[in-house]
Amino acid sequence: MGFLDEYKHLDKICGDMLGDSRKLSAYIDEMIRLTGSAYGVPGWEEDLRRLKHYRWIRNQIAHEPGCREENMCMPEDIHWLEDFYDRILHQQDPLALYRQAVQPKKVQRVRTVATPTATFPEKKPVDVCPREETSPLPVRLIAVLVVLLLLAIAFLLYWNKG
Repeated sequence: MGFLDEYKHLDKICGDMLGDSRKLSAYIDEMIRLTGSAYGVPGWEEDLRRLKHYRWIRNQIAHEPGCREENMCMPEDIHWLEDFYDRILHQQDPLALYRQAVQPKKVQRVRTVATPTATFPEKKPVDVCPREETSPLPVRLIAVLVVLLLLAIAFLLYWNKG
């Protein structure tokens, strides 16, 4: 494939990814917008510089008389466009790396696994707010109240006879 074909592939995937009809220009604009906060993404400035340059080459070929792929670009330019396309597919492009860097990391729970040589009991989750036992407590309370009431009645009956 030639330069323009590779550029069109990259242009299309950028438009699909961003949902923007400006396609690669929208990708470049997003990179420019985030440039100050994307210091942690390796190769950010170089990728941005190359994308702008290849957009310029594409515009020259498309709009300037006498400009053709043969005199405007080299085989390594085509390889770079192919590589960048693959980086987008594998979410290794600058914007994907930026999004991964700014998203909070998910905390994963470590699970104990029994090994063939030793088995460990599985830990049960600790209930932060233990539930009250509902049935035994009222039965005990009623029984105590009944006993106290019977003692009070027996005491009153004994006291009134004497």
